[in-house]
Amino acid sequence: MTPFSVLDLAPIFAGSDAAQSFANSLDLARHAERLGYRRFWLAEHHNMPGIASSATAVVIAHIAGGTSTIRVGAGGVMLPNHSPLVIAEQFGTLASLFPDRIDLGLGRAPGTDQVTARALRRTLESSDDAFPQDVRELQAYFHPTPGQQVNAVPGAGLNVPIWILGSSLFGAQLAAAFGLPYAFASHFAPAMMEQAIALYRSRFKPSAQLDKPYVMLGATVVVADTDAEAKFLATSIQQAVVALRTGRPAKIPAPSEGFYERLPHAYRAILDDHLACSFIGSPDTVRSGLRAFLERTGADELMIACSVFDHAARVRSHELAADVRADLAS
Repeated sequence: MTPFSVLDLAPIFAGSDAAQSFANSLDLARHAERLGYRRFWLAEHHNMPGIASSATAVVIAHIAGGTSTIRVGAGGVMLPNHSPLVIAEQFGTLASLFPDRIDLGLGRAPGTDQVTARALRRTLESSDDAFPQDVRELQAYFHPTPGQQVNAVPGAGLNVPIWILGSSLFGAQLAAAFGLPYAFASHFAPAMMEQAIALYRSRFKPSAQLDKPYVMLGATVVVADTDAEAKFLATSIQQAVVALRTGRPAKIPAPSEGFYERLPHAYRAILDDHLACSFIGSPDTVRSGLRAFLERTGADELMIACSVFDHAARVRSHELAADVRADLAS
């Protein structure tokens, strides 16, 4: 059975606030744990009115502290925004508090706009040049060599699996060269998915962490009792995507009947590109789509994103998706 996991951005919905977002995320994580999801990941973003997971390690502690078995992690930490030592200490702390439950996914994008990136980092040094070096430095803090002068306390000697995240060929090449699991962001940037997967698998070099390639793919999944209801719920996601891609990020709006049909052709093209790996509909519809997707890609794991406006509907979508997962395994 292909494991399913949850990607949560701690979405902030119109008329609500971050405090409610964090309560909703914990509630969803508890449901995901009960339903047999493997992981619950949160992603670092900044200066986004609709995303509350900017202090990612803090929110991971909130989720891990309120659950007991599900793996919790970053999907991911944008490493160029941080000192590798600080991340090693943060995730060493998490791994000490919640042993064998913490994952660390690493991305090389800032997770925000360039002005905010400068506020975060003070410099915009090329991440292409620095990112592999930063990953190696981070690994060294978890697995220090004798005589190493700087150590992560806590962190040194702890089991914190590192993942490489990506939406292009760069991350695929790096994950393959370093022998790390690879998570592709096909839920919002699917264009290079198949090429990146093939490159990663063909160039993979075994490492102490991983002996063979392991691919996780992201997908937007919205499941409801009927196709019509699921499509209606998904209009919140569509509105948020259009707002973001046109430079007007906002809190996640309420669903809007017929939103896609009212859009100009250019905006429909934006959505079609962004949400090409989306599966929206009744359980039968989503089951058929996911079966074909998994057969085509051979994904080892699927991470689903579902930022629908109504929390009860979001929980229900994950419940129905878990049923779909079970059906696919039978």
